[in-house]
Amino acid sequence: MLSKKTKYAINALVRLAKEKERGPILISEISERENIPKKFLEAILLDLKNAGVLGSKKGRGGGYYLLRDPAEVNLADVIRLFDGALALLPCVTYKYYERCEECRDEETCGIRDVIAQVRDQTVKILKDNTLADIIRREETLKITP
Repeated sequence: MLSKKTKYAINALVRLAKEKERGPILISEISERENIPKKFLEAILLDLKNAGVLGSKKGRGGGYYLLRDPAEVNLADVIRLFDGALALLPCVTYKYYERCEECRDEETCGIRDVIAQVRDQTVKILKDNTLADIIRREETLKITP
């Protein structure tokens, strides 16, 4: 399950992507439009800035803005940033591998094999879907009666 922090991060990124041409957007505006607590959002946007996804500008006309094209920001990277591993078991993660305590033989573990398949499909779907894709989906859903 996605954490609230991750859901807020995705919503804030989609808002920034929709208004990319406008330039920097104030935290208070993102907070209000996306219904995200301002203090929580400040920490989220700082994490995204430190990860190289966002830039910020201080002073008049300041705020946060996307550093990358919305088509280059995929959901897998955002989820990993806030929630860590995408896999259901630690023995099948790429960046967060840990051996399962109860496992006798990873090479022949049927459970591990199934969960690795789930991980592979999940990662593919999340990597294949970007902020630009989310915006397109939203626009399509608005048009569809």
